[in-house]
Amino acid sequence: MATIKIKQIGSPIRRPAAQKKILIGLGLGKMHRVVERQDTPEVRGAIAKLPHMVQVLED
Repeated sequence: MATIKIKQIGSPIRRPAAQKKILIGLGLGKMHRVVERQDTPEVRGAIAKLPHMVQVLED
């Protein structure tokens, strides 16, 4: 299965608790951290809820 790289570009400070939980679920939580996840609809949905905090990196 294909993978995607996700980079955190926004701070979770002063954000709703739900957004912080989504970041932790993706394996993020600190600025400029990059994680690699499988490209599933669940991961894409989590990314869609945080377009102001995460960025999908192209290889």
